[in-house]
Amino acid sequence: MKTIKTLGLAVAALFVAMSTTTWCHADEAASSPSSAQGASTTAGSGAVATTGRKADRALRRKIYAAIGKYKEINAGDISVIAKDGAVTLNGTVTEATQISKVEAIARGVPGVTSVTNKLTVKKPFGGM
Repeated sequence: MKTIKTLGLAVAALFVAMSTTTWCHADEAASSPSSAQGASTTAGSGAVATTGRKADRALRRKIYAAIGKYKEINAGDISVIAKDGAVTLNGTVTEATQISKVEAIARGVPGVTSVTNKLTVKKPFGGM
């Protein structure tokens, strides 16, 4: 019984030591100027991914703001997904004419490169 507990503690200590070492090396690579090509590529790709996500979120906000200017369209029923300028519209609108209108609004926002429109018309209660 004592052997099993000792072995478990040793394994736990090994995991803690390994994770601490990994965290230390990650901090060194991120904080120190690197001379190796691989280390600079790794640090740079993280910064690009963060910048890309920020740009995608900013583009989504711009599209929602543009849709919000049209009071007849309920932007709360529309979801916007933006990835590197490519926009996907999901959700529902109250009238069929609003589907193309929302797509045109999204295309008019600066930074949008393409629009995939998956909007549908919301059926009224009662199913008719």
